[in-house]
Amino acid sequence: MRTEDQIKSKLGELNTQKRNLQARLSTLTPEAVAYTSLNEQLARINDMTTMLEWVLDQPQGKYHA
Repeated sequence: MRTEDQIKSKLGELNTQKRNLQARLSTLTPEAVAYTSLNEQLARINDMTTMLEWVLDQPQGKYHA
């Protein structure tokens, strides 16, 4: 199990990668070859970020009461 600090560190790293990808995407047109690949990478980073944020803000209680 990862510590809260490790998760926060990974979130920071992912947010940096996200900003870099967004900057690269802003310079490309949707017709560019790299655009689709970068867009897919951005979607994966968004998914990972969402999951890590969920882990930090884990719901309390039981699913089946």
